[in-house]
Parts: sequence; C-alpha cells; structure tokens
Amino acid sequence: MPETLLGFGGNVGDVRSTIQQAIAQLCDGRDLRLIARSCDYSTPPWGVTDQNRFVNLCILAETRLTPRDLLNRVQVIEQQFGRNRANERRWGPRTLDIDILTYGELVLDTPDMTLPHPRLFERAFVLLPLMDIVPDRVIAGRRVRDAAAQVDATGIAKLPPI
Repeated sequence: MPETLLGFGGNVGDVRSTIQQAIAQLCDGRDLRLIARSCDYSTPPWGVTDQNRFVNLCILAETRLTPRDLLNRVQVIEQQFGRNRANERRWGPRTLDIDILTYGELVLDTPDMTLPHPRLFERAFVLLPLMDIVPDRVIAGRRVRDAAAQVDATGIAKLPPI
C-alpha cells in the first residue's frame, strides 16, 4: 500500500480535540492505517497574520485509497468539522485544514491537486512536525531534515501531550 503524509491544522475552537477526532475518523484501519503521528505544535499564522495561532501536526499513514478518493475523504471530514471552503478567506481562520503532502512517490499537477504539496518546503509548521516522524524521508529530491534546517521556525513551539 502507498504511504501518504498528511498535514493537519486549525485555529478555531478546540483545535487539538478536533484534529484528534479527525485523525480517528480518517484512519479507520481499513482504507487508511495510521503509522506515525507527530507532536502538536503551536504556530504563528501563515499568509494572513491577523488571526489566532494555529495548532499543526502531521501523520504518516498507509492507504488503499487513490489520491482522488483520499482528497474527497479529507474534504468530507473537513466539512464535518465546520469547514466551508466556499465562504472562507484563503489562509484565514479555520476549524480544520487537512493537506495531502505526499502520496507515495507520486508527482501530480492538476487543477485540484498538486503532489507533493507545492508549498511544503516553505512551511516550518509542516516541516517541524515531519521531522518528528520522517526526518530522513526524501521528498521531491530534498531530505526533510535538510529542508527543515533552512526555514524560519520563529514562534513555533512544541505543545505538551494532551
């Protein structure tokens, strides 16, 4: 089964509980099996800075789903937790955001899905959690450890376990 890396984030409501519930729904053990979960991180907002801090984390999972089916499932779960992409501000406040960061070694560029995630290497809030679970993984020719060493991680703090 292919492995997938997923990034989770949010800054509205009880985000840590929301993300925990979303992971439980997503990783059902049949279509998606959780392999590893990073620590939770408190992170400054990215893109739009006049909003609350985010909680971010990443998971590694094995999946039987195709990339398109995985995207559909992720978007259904986001909606179940109150996300409405049609009415939100890009990079603005949200209850839950789930990004497919990688899907095996697949390289894909379509109007609704780009893999690996196109801004993966710009975002410390993704790279630091990835360091917890796949520091030596090579994505698009770059080792996670090396990419993480090159981004500004100012203001990012590892949160204690719940």
